[in-house]
Amino acid sequence: MSDAICLLSGGLDSAVLAAHEAQYRVVHPLYVRVGLVWEDAEQRMLHHLLASPSFAGRLTRLATLDFDIRDVYPPTHWALGGTPPSYDTPDEDVYLAGRNLVLLTKAGMIAAARRVPRIVLGSLRNNPFPDATPEFFESMARTLSLGLNYRIEIDAPFAAMRKDEVIRTGHTLGVPFEFTLSCVNPADGVRPRHCGVCSKCRERRDAFVAAALPDPTAYVHASPR
Repeated sequence: MSDAICLLSGGLDSAVLAAHEAQYRVVHPLYVRVGLVWEDAEQRMLHHLLASPSFAGRLTRLATLDFDIRDVYPPTHWALGGTPPSYDTPDEDVYLAGRNLVLLTKAGMIAAARRVPRIVLGSLRNNPFPDATPEFFESMARTLSLGLNYRIEIDAPFAAMRKDEVIRTGHTLGVPFEFTLSCVNPADGVRPRHCGVCSKCRERRDAFVAAALPDPTAYVHASPR
């Protein structure tokens, strides 16, 4: 089967996606830095993830690219160091405008350069954002294919799944969840810890409960509920 570029942030969804794809094809992991406050922590955790027995030797070498958006978002934006979203903030209020547009632009360029025809990303069911719809992915694939003169497919294999279903899939695949990071305000360190009180931590906690699996995450603070 065709190789795939996998947008890998080191979060739960993308980690499980990379493990899932590696069952069937050569996976080229890609991390795109855009200037968000949690990216250093993500990259440190990603190093632990890719060195773990479940991933070591199963993917090609991680590519890290830059596409700075700090000149687009206001300096007070929560993702650039402003006040992080609180525990019960709904997903609709944490939209990062243009995020998938930026990620897929860089992914498309490296896909064309490496002659890899498929890009995968970990968008899930009920994602409320306009750049996570099938229509957007189809349109973006056409645009990249035209602009780069190379046919590219964009796929979201988990688009019909909830996060708890992704966790159960990852459990079956042996994904080390303790080496994944889903937090917008992580505590610094060689192995970063989740803050425990942002909306992404709430989403993560709830998903492990719904999956009926133990949560191995190191949280700085207990759940505020």
